[in-house]
Amino acid sequence: MEIVLSVLVGIGLSAACGFRVFVPPLVISLASFSGHLSLAHGFEWMGTWPALIAFALATVLEIVAYYVPWLDNVLDLIATPAAIVAGVVMTAAAVTDVSPFLKWTLAVIAGGGVAALVQIGTVKVRAVSTALTAGIGNHVVSTVEWFTSVLISVVSVVLPIAGALLVCLALGMLTWRYFRKRKAKAAAGGV
Repeated sequence: MEIVLSVLVGIGLSAACGFRVFVPPLVISLASFSGHLSLAHGFEWMGTWPALIAFALATVLEIVAYYVPWLDNVLDLIATPAAIVAGVVMTAAAVTDVSPFLKWTLAVIAGGGVAALVQIGTVKVRAVSTALTAGIGNHVVSTVEWFTSVLISVVSVVLPIAGALLVCLALGMLTWRYFRKRKAKAAAGGV
């Protein structure tokens, strides 16, 4: 059961990387530093003072940068591959007591995959917001994204099953919005 919970923690943190790249590493660092979460072998460095300070600074800079109207769209280009890598690392760091082959397979497929899905969804939401509001509405999108990243990260560490449910809810909402938009576009005569 402990392995399943560690996988759920990793996947939850990976999904949160799709919203903000540095929030989940900060949360995992805080959880490890406080003794609430044991990290996999080789990832213990994430629970040190230097890592905690670096992740905190990176988180603040990332959140602030997303409030700059033109910079938020540029950051999405950089954040997409970064979120996938961070998702892989979060799952690998959280999954303990399994073979390296299974750990890295889960990390790449589940961690990287869920981070990519969420990140692509957020990029599309920001693109629509930019198109509809000339970027003025992107502040709301940015606020929802970092809040969701914090919420999913913390809940995934504290209550892994609830975190998994939040991830499913977030992915479900992104999927629903995507198909609703496609249906509306098809009804309007577009493909």
